[in-house]
Amino acid sequence: MKNLFSPFSLKSINLKNRIALPPLCQFMAEEGVPNDWHFAHYSQIAYGGVGLVIVEATGISSEGRISPKCLGIWNEEQKIAHTKLAKEIKDGGAVAGIQIAHAGRKANSEVPWDGAAHIPQNDPRALEIFGPSAIAFDDKSLTRVPKEMTIEDIKKVQNDFVSAAKNALEAGYEWLELHFAHGYLASSFFSSYANQRTDEYGKDKGKFLLETLKAVREVWPEHLPLTARFGVLEFDDKDEETLEESIELIKKFKENGLDMISVSMGFNTLNTQIPWGAAFMVPFTKKVKNEVNIPVTTAWGLGQSALANNAIINEELDIVMVGKAHFVNPHWTYQAAKELRIEKPERVLPVQYSFWLEKYKV
Repeated sequence: MKNLFSPFSLKSINLKNRIALPPLCQFMAEEGVPNDWHFAHYSQIAYGGVGLVIVEATGISSEGRISPKCLGIWNEEQKIAHTKLAKEIKDGGAVAGIQIAHAGRKANSEVPWDGAAHIPQNDPRALEIFGPSAIAFDDKSLTRVPKEMTIEDIKKVQNDFVSAAKNALEAGYEWLELHFAHGYLASSFFSSYANQRTDEYGKDKGKFLLETLKAVREVWPEHLPLTARFGVLEFDDKDEETLEESIELIKKFKENGLDMISVSMGFNTLNTQIPWGAAFMVPFTKKVKNEVNIPVTTAWGLGQSALANNAIINEELDIVMVGKAHFVNPHWTYQAAKELRIEKPERVLPVQYSFWLEKYKV
């Protein structure tokens, strides 16, 4: 029977267990370049025993970052630093993955602990923001109206995704995730809240996402996993319809080379009733898995080892994304192994730790 500590293989990549760190923004970069914070943060979690580490949402361009403090992977300096970061993760015993993203109409904002509002247009740090239509996200903090993208803008962004994927590969990452969720650019193209275009990208709201996937698949090696985090519903009283539309699009993703889907929310509107709670996205993820027959994962409230383990045992998830719990305890994998009574749980850690933990059990 499969459990949280069973190995998992996708394409040529083998995970030693089914625990993954999802992409969680740190907002600690300068000019998009990984630094000592990132090296320490990601390596300590890798050494903690996790099978897969996915580096946070990384901008495909300067204007594509959520904030000026976000990571980027569009130039050589950034790529060189990412090479070190990917190596640090691998040296810790985990597979090194990365999520590449364009923040769309949510871009160019302050870091969360400074309010997360759009940077004012008269600020020297201000950059132009883009969206499928000229509709601001809200009237409270993300109030700037994005430029409605021209076809040329769309093609440029898709080319930027391709370039970012190439840089990620050259940096040594072996697992690539496209950010198609959380109200960022790709997600907003799929949403009627943000996309009110009358052209082909408005009539077919999945067109931008599918084209971007196809373009990246052409340059990302076939033997390495290509995945996407996709917002399948909003919790806005239209969920049944949105979920069915999402599933149909995921079927097209699979037909065009997607290897796994990370199921999440759209976050394209504030008018929602999200049922926050333990493992609350798992039922929707299971529905996607059953209807599309594609490997699936999700995050959101899976920091309890028994819950995470049951999701694997019940074949609801193929791997489990454990985020905030790793901030509390970078050795969460070891904690889970003990709680689940895995034989010799110490051995999920490096031998420099496990030897002493096994030798002196006090």
